[in-house]
Amino acid sequence: MNRCRVRSVGSHALSYVCHVEQFHGLPTYTYSPYVDPANLPDPSSVAWRLECGELPREADHGARVEAYCERFTESVELEKVRALVFGQPWYDADGGLPDDWLLGLSARLTGLEGLFLGDLEDEQAMISTIWLGTVAPVLEAFPGLRELALRGGEGLEFPESGHAQLRSLRVESGGLPAEAAAQIAAADLPALRSLDLWLGDDDYGGGTTVEDIAPLLTGENKPALRHLGLQNSPIQDELAAALASAPVVPRLTSLSLALGTLTDEGAQSLLQGQPLTHLRRLDLSHHFLSHAMMLRLWTELEPKGVRVDLTARQEDDDRDPDGEETHGRHGRYIAVGE
Repeated sequence: MNRCRVRSVGSHALSYVCHVEQFHGLPTYTYSPYVDPANLPDPSSVAWRLECGELPREADHGARVEAYCERFTESVELEKVRALVFGQPWYDADGGLPDDWLLGLSARLTGLEGLFLGDLEDEQAMISTIWLGTVAPVLEAFPGLRELALRGGEGLEFPESGHAQLRSLRVESGGLPAEAAAQIAAADLPALRSLDLWLGDDDYGGGTTVEDIAPLLTGENKPALRHLGLQNSPIQDELAAALASAPVVPRLTSLSLALGTLTDEGAQSLLQGQPLTHLRRLDLSHHFLSHAMMLRLWTELEPKGVRVDLTARQEDDDRDPDGEETHGRHGRYIAVGE
């Protein structure tokens, strides 16, 4: 069951899964081919959300998608478009990825800076089953890209050659493949300032270990990084222990271990490790901390100017459906699974 999602990319507020309302600092606007082009917003003022809606599974499915895309390119001045958001049918079970169409427009989308792939709601697809594939061709075709957001994870491949200008990368997944996490950790992203990875659960295709993302913890290939989010994971305590001495931490102004199974053990590691008082924000929301540890975090960090988010405290359910004690991680859950 999906327990929560982020409504606006870049925000820290928890919400149920839904289409993004803002992206790349712009309100999203769902393009309709039935709107008079004269009544469309300024191309640079919105993030254009492309979604054909519930298309029939008939022979004309591809033709309708093609007509929708053609109408968009005829109605909107592509040179002024700053952000695109792709939803259905490109990322549902029967749709095709927009790569060919998108790459074919690269010469006209000269102002494109933000791209969101996989903007589907629960009713359209489970987050862990959204196929992403390789993003290398997109990164190569748009050297001016500043922000990339991906929802899904299945089949994701990220080029270790990276991207020279990308400043924000966000991957929302209930089960991010360990190989993809390792590729992102090793990727050369010299301009990247913000990175959020929802690592997800083993049961839904996850399985990332601390060793998989070791280059990220050292700060290799990402010298400009200022925000790091390692979220939605059942290994939050292990991640916290690694971050306690990770060379990347002193560079950060914001750190997030939200949406996962953080316990007092992980919080203790953070407090006993290298100083965190240089951070402006420490997001630990959706956690399994005791009230005593919550109070300790607040009293040790808040007076030093660190805003600590400890919302969405969860109770450790240590019994299975038959009433037997389970112990360990079995009674804890990440925020976003399927």
